[in-house]
Amino acid sequence: MKLGRVIGKVWATVKDPKLTGVTLYLMQPVNELDEPLGRPAVAADVVGSREGDLIYWVGSAEATFVLEDRQIPSDVSIVGIVDDKSTGGD
Repeated sequence: MKLGRVIGKVWATVKDPKLTGVTLYLMQPVNELDEPLGRPAVAADVVGSREGDLIYWVGSAEATFVLEDRQIPSDVSIVGIVDDKSTGGD
């Protein structure tokens, strides 16, 4: 799992039926100091995160299995919201 910051919401007029009911967000990968890493990605959210939340996410094959009852077409999925973090120096 990796850290990310939700930076926006994505609206899709037409999307794969397997994504019905799944919210899509624009997510910026970040390091443990909340500094941006790489490019933002569209992520399927199954945990109810909101814009501005620090989250953790999975990619690749793991991203397709985040819902019990179906496999979704996603390369990135948000799987948790970070409540608190410590980097050892905090």
